[in-house]
Amino acid sequence: MFAYLVRRLFLMFVTLFGISIVIFFLLRIVPGNIVDILFAAAGYVDPADKANLEKELGIDRPLIVQYWHWISGFLRGDFGFSYVSEKPALQEILPRIPITARLAGLALLFSASIGIPLGVISAVKQGTKLDYALRVVSLSGLSLPSFWLGLLILTASVAMFGQMPIFNPNPQTWLEAFATYAVPAAAVGFRSAALTMRITRSSMLEVLRQDYIRTARAKGASEAAVNYHHALKNAILPVITVIGIEAAFLIGGLIVTETVFNIPGVARFLVEAIRWRDYPIVQNLVMLIAVVVVFANFTVDMLYAVFDPRIRYTD
Repeated sequence: MFAYLVRRLFLMFVTLFGISIVIFFLLRIVPGNIVDILFAAAGYVDPADKANLEKELGIDRPLIVQYWHWISGFLRGDFGFSYVSEKPALQEILPRIPITARLAGLALLFSASIGIPLGVISAVKQGTKLDYALRVVSLSGLSLPSFWLGLLILTASVAMFGQMPIFNPNPQTWLEAFATYAVPAAAVGFRSAALTMRITRSSMLEVLRQDYIRTARAKGASEAAVNYHHALKNAILPVITVIGIEAAFLIGGLIVTETVFNIPGVARFLVEAIRWRDYPIVQNLVMLIAVVVVFANFTVDMLYAVFDPRIRYTD
């Protein structure tokens, strides 16, 4: 188990190092920079002032020096200064992280708490009217884009209550927080719940056909014990993979949802920073998202080892 953990940690750090290089150099390949944008907005170009601004921002240095300055600062927690607001990048990013984290966490909770039980029910009731109804719901969730569902929710709210749900960035109680995040989390989590339900159903159906399930039934085990103790325990590995992927996707994939519901989160802020070529903000936000994605995959690997002991000895 220790060797397995060390290999996964080493792979995680190597992956993050490669991602940091890709992030840094891809941003420099994009035509234009913050200096060109600022001078274009001002309506004039003074070569001397432009050179001074490039020196002040540090973008006149060799790329290797810029990369080392950025990645060393990132590891120390120094994210530099925003070119646009002229404030510390960390000061701009930190207030938005809890907002996106709460939204993604609640959406993931909605996905797992709804998708897994419904997937088990659909598999156990295979071929019944309930199974067909749940499959229609899951296909609807996979087919309906989250931004369109969000717009439908807003339209229905206006039609029924005469106003749109207003996002409160600073809820005082957990009940206010739940009321604030529940609607956008449900909009984005509906697709994840549908995917989780489909994967759970397929995995359960495969496991329920195994010989040891028939043996458990022949020994007199109850249906609940067979379905949840024997079958679900062995069918959960693909579901864990999907939930891990969805958790990574939700952190960086909430751009449209945050825009539709006017949520001042990380994803929406990232789009604004890309438009302004605000390198410190873009680099650090994308790197933070990459860290979350890689850590989510690492967590999935560890959960695999917990649920399937064979991995500890065969990997």
